[in-house]
Amino acid sequence: MKVLILAGGLGTRLGEETQVRPKPMVEIGGRPILWHIMKIYSHFGFHEFVVLTGYKQEVIKDYFINYCMNNSDYTIDLANNHLDIHRNNSDPWKVTVIYTGEKTATAGRIMQARPYVGQERFMLTYGDGVGDVDLPSLIAQHEAAGKLCTLTAYRPIGRWGVLDINSQGAITHFAEKAREDSSWINAGFFVCEPQVFDYIPEPSTDTMWEQEPLSALAAAGQLNAHKHSGFWHAMDTYRDKEDLNRLWAEGRAPWKLWS
Repeated sequence: MKVLILAGGLGTRLGEETQVRPKPMVEIGGRPILWHIMKIYSHFGFHEFVVLTGYKQEVIKDYFINYCMNNSDYTIDLANNHLDIHRNNSDPWKVTVIYTGEKTATAGRIMQARPYVGQERFMLTYGDGVGDVDLPSLIAQHEAAGKLCTLTAYRPIGRWGVLDINSQGAITHFAEKAREDSSWINAGFFVCEPQVFDYIPEPSTDTMWEQEPLSALAAAGQLNAHKHSGFWHAMDTYRDKEDLNRLWAEGRAPWKLWS
């Protein structure tokens, strides 16, 4: 099953980090977050990826073109133009990189992957979020539901405290917001049947996957939720980047499912 990864956004809230590289190439523990996401899927045996690029797409293309060389030892005979690779430590990935336009919306990027997916079921995720999602359970629930699309739903822990304030302005009760008090959100990690492409209107360039297509699937009773109660974290801001780097540096990265 192929894995589509949305990797074309600008990542403006990361400031200087995305002035020279696209958001999925911002590093966590010295590796692009895109690499971390692919390692999650690869851990469960999914090694075929379609990376949907846009902003600074050449950075992603260069990364994969040089991936084997940068993860191997080699001897190069410059006079004879011959290369011998030793101790290849590359991952067993087959990666298709597609330039989908710098300003194309998410549904437009997904639609451009249609020729590479064909009539097969596929997975889809964002190039900026990691989690310890149990992918086999996600797929099993998708199959049991019998719907066209299953998304991973996550209930985040609130960052702010909940206050009770009386008429005089005094705080009478303070508590950290519990996860149970939060709403479920879309954490990505989708499983899709190929018929979902029919829910993306043409032209699709300005269509957000998270708006019309998912709304139409929900209205048709074809959108299922896989509730994930473990770890999930998107890298939207510089603070998010620092949080993820700290977890990695401390050896407490829950998304590191691989050995």
